[in-house]
Amino acid sequence: MKTVLMVAEKPSLAQSIAKILSRGSASSRKGLNGACSVHEYTGSFMGQTVRFKMTSVCGHVMSLDFIGKYNNWDKVDPAELFSKAPTEKKEANPKLSMVKFLQVEGRGCDYVVLWLDCDKEGENICFEVLDAIHPVMNRAHGGERTVYRAKFSSITDTDILNAMNRLGEPNKNEALSVDARFQTKYFQGKYGNLDSSLISFGPCQTPTLGFCVERHDKIQSFKPETYWVLQVKVSRGQENPLILDWDRVRVFDREIAQMFINITKTAKEAQVESVSKKEKAKQRPQALNTVEMLRVASSALGMGPQHTMQIAERLYTQGYISYPRTETTHYPENFDLKGTLRQQANNPFWADMVKTLLAEGINRPRKGTDAGDHPPITPMRSATEAELGGDAWRLYEYITRHFIATISHDCKYLQTSIAFSVGPEKFTTTCKEVISPGFTEIMPWQGIPKEESFQPCERGDKFSVDEMKLMEKQTCPPDYLTEAELISLMERHGIGTDASIPVHINNICQRNYVTVESGRRLKPTSLGIVLVHGYYKIDPELVLPTIRSAVEKQLNLIAQGKANFQQVLDHTLDIFKRKFHYFVDSIAGMDELMEVSFSPLAATGKPLSRCGKCHRFMKYIQAKPSRLHCSHCDETYSLPQNGTIKLYKELRCPLDDFELVLWSSGSRGKSYPLCPYCYNHAPFRDMKKGMGCNECTHPTCQHSLSMLGIAQCVECESGVMVLDSTSGPKWKMSCNKCNVIVHFFENAHRVRVSAETCDACDAAVVHVDFNKAKCPLPADQTQHAGCVFCDPVFQDLVELKHATMKHPMHKGGQGRRQGRGRGRGRRANPKKPKDKMAALAAYFV
Repeated sequence: MKTVLMVAEKPSLAQSIAKILSRGSASSRKGLNGACSVHEYTGSFMGQTVRFKMTSVCGHVMSLDFIGKYNNWDKVDPAELFSKAPTEKKEANPKLSMVKFLQVEGRGCDYVVLWLDCDKEGENICFEVLDAIHPVMNRAHGGERTVYRAKFSSITDTDILNAMNRLGEPNKNEALSVDARFQTKYFQGKYGNLDSSLISFGPCQTPTLGFCVERHDKIQSFKPETYWVLQVKVSRGQENPLILDWDRVRVFDREIAQMFINITKTAKEAQVESVSKKEKAKQRPQALNTVEMLRVASSALGMGPQHTMQIAERLYTQGYISYPRTETTHYPENFDLKGTLRQQANNPFWADMVKTLLAEGINRPRKGTDAGDHPPITPMRSATEAELGGDAWRLYEYITRHFIATISHDCKYLQTSIAFSVGPEKFTTTCKEVISPGFTEIMPWQGIPKEESFQPCERGDKFSVDEMKLMEKQTCPPDYLTEAELISLMERHGIGTDASIPVHINNICQRNYVTVESGRRLKPTSLGIVLVHGYYKIDPELVLPTIRSAVEKQLNLIAQGKANFQQVLDHTLDIFKRKFHYFVDSIAGMDELMEVSFSPLAATGKPLSRCGKCHRFMKYIQAKPSRLHCSHCDETYSLPQNGTIKLYKELRCPLDDFELVLWSSGSRGKSYPLCPYCYNHAPFRDMKKGMGCNECTHPTCQHSLSMLGIAQCVECESGVMVLDSTSGPKWKMSCNKCNVIVHFFENAHRVRVSAETCDACDAAVVHVDFNKAKCPLPADQTQHAGCVFCDPVFQDLVELKHATMKHPMHKGGQGRRQGRGRGRGRRANPKKPKDKMAALAAYFV
């Protein structure tokens, strides 16, 4: 029996597709990498009975990177990256062993069906999967086709079964279009109050920031102008008064405005010059695409673009909506609008409207744009708030209401306009009355506001003038760009794609170039403003959207097979290489702007700990990225982020005489001491840059892993539980790799790790000296030694938790890993305390 390997983009997607295709008969097992499952069943393929194996990747299998020395900013001239530096494809996430996993599952397979997401990124991943499994598949005979591509837009039985029956081929051109930084180090080494962990240029990111700064500059340069408006209020009998709008709208000269009110004041009556009634329609929306979804989510739901896309992708993989990355606003001719609507007929939120539409007949949607990618974003099955909850429900509700609105009727209303003359001046007032609410019944926020309707009147009727006044006003500056406005600008200028727009906006927020204010308005920071002004000063094209837009057009031509991949790549690299050299030659211009806004490192921060070289105090710079700077040696030392730093008892490192500092993520989190020099220059061959004392393998230092390590981590495979000697009287030990914390021996006077080991699990024996007033030991004892995991006296005094914050270095807490954790020097591979681990699991929070 032949074997068909099928590969999806995410584990949840693979499970859903396998369930549909196997009609629930698939058996499942974990793959060797622990992250991906394999679902197996027997079925029919190309007229023969075969064994199906459905599995997945976790996004990209490979990533493109520079080789060797070109990967270190400190050892390479960035100019070489544009031409001399060779690149290679590496595994995107080596810990997942994805290539090995695919080869194990693909070995001996006869066919492969690719179920990757149907966009350019998915097409690119198709060829990454093929590169991994082609060498181990069975060879085809007689030119037999072995590779197939499934095209689908939703996780429904109909769409998945149709995709399986209409298999195509992967698109190499689209994959190639996906295949087709100096100032960071320069500025961070000079200025201490740059509140950013990364200062970078990006051909999409920088124009995105440029739009925000351009609006900021308009606000700053705006000069308000005073103007005057003539307002008149009229009435007739007992009717409600009408406020009339001046046909001249406003005037900017006070004397002229005064003249108009003087000549109008003589009139005691307002005469009706004309009455016009016109039936108008407010059009139903076009079908929903990604950009419109992002705009509405930001402006109406208060959700950021990246958060919105994460939720939309989850709704898609769970089968609630169709594929959320699409530029199309036109339903295909064969799209089952009635069937999709019928799914919502019993939803309590809109059942009545849906049933009415089904009974009366749906309205054909407005003609939109067919971008040739995916159908518009559409609900695929009914859901409730209890089912989805929170932001997921709010987004799903909007998507569903939008879909129903697209096949509803337009909103129809009657607009009545009455023109008046008051003396020589002309005035108008209008009123709108809803005739048929149409789509606004399902989207009430789009409805026509209810107004007092006019009493009937005709040409020549007279109204008395109740009030007439001259109102002084001022022109207002524009407000800061909202995310929704920025998304529109990016789409209009071709900056990013529907998939990458949220990433670019998120980048400028995370890098502290802009802050998100109330109403999701984007206000540039001093750093963002200086960067854009500096780019404009050196090379305006770095900020303007023109270059990126041109590159995007070239990439689309590659995807369409109309442009050569290598020629576009060489041409684009040459453009940016020339711009890079010009920027480097002109960097002084940027520096002048930086000097005005930011302080030199030597003038920033507060004294904290002594340098081991000159023994003078180094200054602690809190602005991100936080670091220590010795102005005498002109050296800067990186520190762990996302926590607090303080001096550690004025103790010194035995290797280099630097004073130790203590990093902490808070009272409920973890903490450890570190030597600033060792943290930046690993002292031993088995250590890496960025390790604290809790990972240091110094054999005798009292702060090192060798002296304070207790046992292999109870959750991850590579970490060691290390005593936090600063935590008393609420003692704890924490994993030096993941975010596991063990609280123990509260109110103990002293906790010490000994050289002895437990016979049962090889963990270090711990000596505990309790406070006599609060001692939990029996028979008035105050001291006890034993294994934290196995000693019956200690068992009730131990509680396992997760840290409330994670240091960026700590990746753990996410399943088993390959390899053994390194323990104390004399206990390199302690046994995992299995029995105690099960007991501790009950304490997870």
